[in-house]
Amino acid sequence: MALPSVITTLAPYYLPPADGTRAYKNINDMYDKNYIRDNVEVQIENIRGKELLYILDKAGFQFFKHTSYSSFVSDDDIKKEYYPECQELYKKLTGASKVLVFDHTIRRHQPEITEEGPDKRQPVFNVHIDQTPSAARARIYRYFPKEEADELLLKHRFQICNLWRPIHHAAYDTPLGFIDSSTVDYENDLFPMTLKFPGGPGETYAVKWSPQHRWCYLRGMSPDEVVLFKCYDSTDDKSIINFNAHSSFIDPTTPTDAPLRESIELRAMLFFE
Repeated sequence: MALPSVITTLAPYYLPPADGTRAYKNINDMYDKNYIRDNVEVQIENIRGKELLYILDKAGFQFFKHTSYSSFVSDDDIKKEYYPECQELYKKLTGASKVLVFDHTIRRHQPEITEEGPDKRQPVFNVHIDQTPSAARARIYRYFPKEEADELLLKHRFQICNLWRPIHHAAYDTPLGFIDSSTVDYENDLFPMTLKFPGGPGETYAVKWSPQHRWCYLRGMSPDEVVLFKCYDSTDDKSIINFNAHSSFIDPTTPTDAPLRESIELRAMLFFE
């Protein structure tokens, strides 16, 4: 039997706090939060075979083939070997002239673990955008001296982009879904959320449901497939997408014997001449 090209599942959207206070959540304490969960039934299209229709500046995400470093055991080795490799990949895929890879996260789906922690990072079931504009600009000052950061912000278009891929085996379990950013209303669909974590706070955009949202994913992404998506883009060009909203989700077509998802994501600042 052929698999459906569109599946139906629940998307874990947000609603702002009912009392009108600013939304927040504590990254290291799953019970310390004040937002409202809004699980909405949505349809998500498997775009395998149609990947070329979705590009970074128009949809906010783009899929590529890339065979590379495959160990992912030691954080030190990842920083020493995978960071430089991905720095060059970011440049190749986007045309950026300067790239700084600043962090990575390995996520392993472990349903028996109910606590979140640095060594227990799970797939994220929240429809969100990684950075607000103020959080993106603040991050530059965390990694560059003020004078250099001022110049980078003044003279360069910059992006923060996430480079995501499965590791060790294909990601049929808890895949990553993306909203085509051209279907998101920035004014009405988003609200800022404070993230409390050591070294923070940070700020992200939570996403409210809209019937206009068009969801996509690539079923069974393999370790030699990567997806690049925008956390932030400073461009003022209205024809170019600035962000992408995304979330993990449950795919009802996942084979019962599929291994649990393992993935790695890198975030980088990209600067353009």
